[in-house]
Amino acid sequence: MQNALLRRILVCICLLLPALVWSQTQLGSAAALLAKHEAVKSQFDKNAFNRPLVLESSEASGQLSGHIFALVDHPFAQVSSALTKPAVWCDVLMLHLNTKYCAVREGGAGTMLAVSVGRKFDQPLSDAQRIEFVWQPPVSAADYMSARLSADKGPLSTRDYRIEFEATPLPNGKTFIHMAYAYAYGTAARIAMQGYLSTLGSDKVGFSAKDKDASGQPNLVGGVLGVVERNTMRYYLAIDAYLDAPAEAQLPQRLAQWFDSTERYARQLHEVERADYLEMKRNEYKRLKTPQ
Repeated sequence: MQNALLRRILVCICLLLPALVWSQTQLGSAAALLAKHEAVKSQFDKNAFNRPLVLESSEASGQLSGHIFALVDHPFAQVSSALTKPAVWCDVLMLHLNTKYCAVREGGAGTMLAVSVGRKFDQPLSDAQRIEFVWQPPVSAADYMSARLSADKGPLSTRDYRIEFEATPLPNGKTFIHMAYAYAYGTAARIAMQGYLSTLGSDKVGFSAKDKDASGQPNLVGGVLGVVERNTMRYYLAIDAYLDAPAEAQLPQRLAQWFDSTERYARQLHEVERADYLEMKRNEYKRLKTPQ
């Protein structure tokens, strides 16, 4: 009984780590985004990702946050048109291994995203954890867009979930994006995280180098910062996969692209085999068509 309870706690906190929480961190304008682009673009040509991307993470005062700044090979009009629609965010979130269900709901509190997170294999929704995200009215202008999801609380003393995204056009027809994730946690969540990181997550690493070993090779961050970085990357790849294959009929292509993209960073992101992921997601998408 105790082992089963521990596994449930560890799974819960592991699944909640992808969705993060913070005070607002959007840069807030096209000018601010372009200034950030100037500051980071020198890192785009040569980095651990082999793509134009910068990843940042931090932990302070019971909060974890992850930020990604990147170029996407899609015009701003396409990015803005798609990512200011709440239903599209369900398509993005569903690509993640742990997202079991996502639906847009309308109610007295406005537009909500009902999201269920679970384990990395098929499971009934009754075994998953539900988070109700509030869809904030997006900003959509000729040179800037932003979208934001928020949830006040979650299990195990986690709270203040946020998913934020903003973008601005570049002269070459590409788009510069900033995506941020954060969450705050209390004592119960901290204990569960410590348990997870000393067992199931003990050998996991992120992408940032904390220092170098004796041979000059980078020692990559682990612990909660590693968790944040892995999931930041997973969500960025989900947005990229959606923009490449947005049509409903392109779902098989979208799923395959997301998985294959994550396997380029197998040391950090590999969790399941390709066939198992595709079958699981096909089943979960079928379940989306059934009212819950």
